[in-house]
Amino acid sequence: MTSSWDVDDFRAQVQAELDAFVAEQGATLTPLGPDAAVFIEAAHRSVSGGKRFRAAFCWWGYRAVRADVVDAAALVRAGGALELLHASALVHDDLMDASDTRRGRPAEHKAFESLHRGNGWRGYAEQYGAAAAILLGDVLLTWSDELLRRCGLPADVVRPAQAFLETTHTEVITGQFLDVSVQARGRCDVEEAMRVLRYKSAKYSVERPLHVGAALAGAGPEMLEALSAYGVPVGEAFQLRDDLLGVFGDPDVTGKPAGDDLTEGKRTVLVALALENAPAADGKRLDEALGSALGAAEVEDLRRIIDQSGARAEVERRIDVLTRSALAALTEAPVTPVAREVLAELAEQAGHRAI
Repeated sequence: MTSSWDVDDFRAQVQAELDAFVAEQGATLTPLGPDAAVFIEAAHRSVSGGKRFRAAFCWWGYRAVRADVVDAAALVRAGGALELLHASALVHDDLMDASDTRRGRPAEHKAFESLHRGNGWRGYAEQYGAAAAILLGDVLLTWSDELLRRCGLPADVVRPAQAFLETTHTEVITGQFLDVSVQARGRCDVEEAMRVLRYKSAKYSVERPLHVGAALAGAGPEMLEALSAYGVPVGEAFQLRDDLLGVFGDPDVTGKPAGDDLTEGKRTVLVALALENAPAADGKRLDEALGSALGAAEVEDLRRIIDQSGARAEVERRIDVLTRSALAALTEAPVTPVAREVLAELAEQAGHRAI
């Protein structure tokens, strides 16, 4: 980043707070024995790494209202609460999408499945892995509320932010249900795909973290509305970029197999646009191949169909339009000068990242 904000140091602070919080939880569960220790180890894995966009937007939502930070450590912990929500969503999402990997390592349901199989336990390894991942995602979601509540700021300061976090939980879970319903039906137009994108990912990635941070700083309705005008398009651009990476991303960079979204059968905006605009034979080929086991040559063929349909270029165009819309809204927003500078940089990063 070109601003004076040290993003690497910020990420390190968030990681340290998350590690400390999970370790504290682990200490309370020590009497439960070795199984609980395995569970806590999985929680540590789940909160390790990542760009920390949600914590960053929480931090800068606060600083959009106030240039100074009353308690930096407490605000970092509040941002960590958003990262716990994110970790929960990823654990559940990987299970629902039957995704084998996350950030270059086994997805948590696969890790638990391997644990079961390696120990020769009774029952079905797949069922054990699924059950453990559901419970892990649930505890991470619960901890998200707890970490915000115990972030260190006064209760009357935290209470308005808790309301936004509670709303976020409902939006994310309902967005996930919209997504699984779309996959089950096997059809989805562009408008519906955008609705899934908005509620499953976009809002909790940018707009709601901004609201949590701003609420901690005592923001009023005008500021919250201005942050939404900026945050919603940034979040949508962020997720559209993620959809492109899910099909065209480099596995060495994304930590996911090539064309992973195609193998998982995700009905994204990118796919919906391709199905609407590809020649009939190509559209049929893409539609029938989604969600099936695909070799490298088949992935390349589906990428060709999507590219030649114009869907890839259209998603790039939409990302640019959304980013410009966010930056225009930011120009008019009543935010502090330092926040305006960093939020502009974050908007560009969100839409044009490589991972």
